Amino acid sequence: MAQAPARTWVAPLPLTAAALCLGLLTLTAAGLLTGVGQTDAISDPGAVTHWGLPVARYVHHLAMATAVAAAVLAAVAIPARTGPRVRQQKRQQSSAGAAAQEHPLYARALQIATIASVVWTVAAIAVLVLSFSSLAGLRLSASESFSSGFFGYVTGIATGQAWMAIVLIAGLFSTLITAFRNPAAVGFIGALGLGAIVPMAMVGHSASGDDHTAAVNSLGLHLLGVVIWVGGLVVLALLAPEIRRTAETLTARDQGGPELLGTLLRRYSLLAALSLVTVAASGIINGALRVETPAQLLTTPYGLMLVLKATGTLLLAGIGWMHRAWIIPRLAGPLAGAGAKPARKYDGGAVTSVSTVRLLWQLIVVEIALMSAVIGISAVLGRTSPPVPEDLPPDATPARTLTGYDLPPEPSLVNYLTQWRIDWLWVAVIAFLAIWYVRAFVQVRRRGISWPVMRTVSWLVGLTVLFWITSGGPAVYGMVLFSGHMIQHMTLTMVAPIFLVMGSPVTLAMRALPSRTDGTRGAREWILWLVHSTWSKIVTHPIVAAVNFGGSIVLFYYTPLFGLSLEYHLGHIFMTLHFLLTGYIFALVLVGRDPLPSRPPHFMRVIILLATMVFHAFLAVAISGADSLIQAEWFGNMGHGWFPALDDQQHGGELMWGLGEVPAVLLSVIAMVQWSRDDKRESTRLDREADRTGEAELEEYNAMFAAMAERNQSR
Repeated sequence: MAQAPARTWVAPLPLTAAALCLGLLTLTAAGLLTGVGQTDAISDPGAVTHWGLPVARYVHHLAMATAVAAAVLAAVAIPARTGPRVRQQKRQQSSAGAAAQEHPLYARALQIATIASVVWTVAAIAVLVLSFSSLAGLRLSASESFSSGFFGYVTGIATGQAWMAIVLIAGLFSTLITAFRNPAAVGFIGALGLGAIVPMAMVGHSASGDDHTAAVNSLGLHLLGVVIWVGGLVVLALLAPEIRRTAETLTARDQGGPELLGTLLRRYSLLAALSLVTVAASGIINGALRVETPAQLLTTPYGLMLVLKATGTLLLAGIGWMHRAWIIPRLAGPLAGAGAKPARKYDGGAVTSVSTVRLLWQLIVVEIALMSAVIGISAVLGRTSPPVPEDLPPDATPARTLTGYDLPPEPSLVNYLTQWRIDWLWVAVIAFLAIWYVRAFVQVRRRGISWPVMRTVSWLVGLTVLFWITSGGPAVYGMVLFSGHMIQHMTLTMVAPIFLVMGSPVTLAMRALPSRTDGTRGAREWILWLVHSTWSKIVTHPIVAAVNFGGSIVLFYYTPLFGLSLEYHLGHIFMTLHFLLTGYIFALVLVGRDPLPSRPPHFMRVIILLATMVFHAFLAVAISGADSLIQAEWFGNMGHGWFPALDDQQHGGELMWGLGEVPAVLLSVIAMVQWSRDDKRESTRLDREADRTGEAELEEYNAMFAAMAERNQSR
C-alpha cells in the first residue's frame, strides 16, 4: 500500500495578512517622520485627508499589484485545465465524453484577481477623492462647492484626469476578469491592468521634475517591476493553501502533483528577477533626479525615505537569491537540472523535504512583510517634497517652457552624434532585446543548431540605431526642429526596421525557447499564437502593410496627432512605437524570413515597394514646397534663432526624400537578391525532381501537346 504524502507546512492566511499590515505601521512611522499629518495654516483639508490619502495609496498599490499579477500568472504560469494538454483533450473528448475540468489553482488565481480588482477599484476612487481634497485644501463633504470643484478637478486637472483613468481601468478590469476564463483573454486583461501604470507614472511624485522624460519613464519602469514582483509574491502566498491541496489530490500526470510548486516558483522567479533589476535600476535613476547631493540622503525626509526603500530592496534581493540558488532547485525535482537535491519517492511521485517547503513559505512571509513596508514608505514618499525643486525657473526660455529642456547647441553632424538625452524606457527595451537575442544565439549554437552570425550582427546594429534614434541627436533635436523630427521619424521607420527584420528574431525564438507540455502558455506559445492570429493575418497582408506604412505619415503630419506627440510625453511614446512597428511590419512583409500567415510573391513585393517609393517622393516634395508652417505654434515659437522655421521645414522635406529613398533602394536590392536565390533554389529542386523521375513531367507535358496536334489533324 502506497504511503500517503506528508502534509507540508504552508503560510497561513492570517500570517500573510499580518505581514501586509506591517506596511501600515511603516506608513504611520514614515508619516510622523516626514510630517504628513501637519496642519496647513492657510487651507487645511483635515486629518482624514492627511492620513487617509497615503493609506488609500498603500491599499491601492497592493490591490492593483495583486490583481494584475494574479491575471498574469494565470495566463503564463498556471495550467487552465487538469489532465492532458488541451491539444490532446480535443482528440480524446469523443472517447472520454467530456473535457478536463478547470485546474483548481487556475480557478483560485482568478478568484484572487477578482477580489483584488474590486478592492483596487474602491481604493482608486478613494485616492481620486482624497487627492482633490488635499490639492484644493477642502475637507471632505457633500457640499455643492466640494462637488463642483471635484468635477472641475476630474475634467480639467491632469492629476484628476489621470486618477479618473485609473478608476475606469480598474473598473473595467474587475468586470472583464469575472466574465472571461480563457487564458488568452486573461492575458489581455492582465495587459489592460498594466496599462494603469501609464497614468500613474504621468502624475507620479517625480513626473513634474526637471528631466520630465527621464522621470516619467523611470517611474513607469519602477511601477512595472513593483507590480509584477510584489503582486506575484502576494498571489503565491494567497495560493499556498490551494497549492497544498492540489499537490495532495492531483497526480503529476495531471500537471498538479508535488512538482507543481517548484514549477510555479521557477516561472515566477524569472519574472521576479527581471522585476528586481528593473526596480533597482529605475529607482536609482529616479532618485538621482530628485536628490542633488549625497548629503541630502541623510539630511532631508525625502532622502531618508529613499535610503529606507533602498535598504528594503537589498534585503529582498538577498532573499530572492536564496530562492533561486537553494530552494527552487530542491523543489523542482528532476526538472531542476544539475545540483538539485534528490527527492524521496512515493507512488511514482516526488515528495520534497518538509523543512525546505517550510523555509520557503517563511521566507515568502518575510518578503511580503518587507515589501509592504517598502510600499508604505512609497505611499508617504509621494506626499513628500524632494530636495530638487519641481517648478520651472522664472527666467525659463521658450524652448524650456515648451519642451522642458534648454536649447541644445546649433545642429551639426557632430552634434547629432554627440548630443544625448537618455530615454530610459527605450534603453530598458533595447537592453532586454539585446541580452535575450545573444543568449538565445549562444543556446542554439551550443545545441548544434546552425544560426548565421550576420543575423546576430544585423539585430545588434538595428538595436544600436534604435538607441541613437531614441536617446541621441534625433531625440534631442526632434523636439525643437522639424528637420530633426524628420530625421528621427525616417530612421525610425525606414532604417532600424531593416536591420531588425534581417535578424529574424521570431525564427530564433522558435529554436531557442522551450515548448511547454503542461497546458500553460509560455513565451513560445504566445509568439506562435500571435503569428497565426487573425490580427496578424490582417496587419501583415501586403496591401494593408503598405497602406498603413504610407497612410500613417499623411495622417500624422496633417492632423493634430503631430502636435499631440510634441506636447505630450505619452503621445511621443505612442508615435515612436507606432512608426517602429509599421516600419518593421512593412520590411518583414517585403524581405523578412520570419514566419507569416501568408507571404506575397516576389513580383508583388517589388510592385508594392515601387509604389511606396513614389508615394514617399510625392509627399516629401509637398512638404518641402509648402509655404505654411506645420505646427507653427510649436516650431515657430522655439526661439532658437538659427534659421527661419519655414526653411527648416523645407529642409526636413528634403531629408524625408533622401532618408526614405535610400533605404527603399536597399530594400529593393535585398528583395531582388532574395528573388534570385529563391528562383535558383526552385530551379535546383525541379532539376533534382527531373533527374529522379526521368523528366516524366516534361514528357507528359510534351505528350499532351502531341495528342492535341493529332486531334487537330484528324479534324
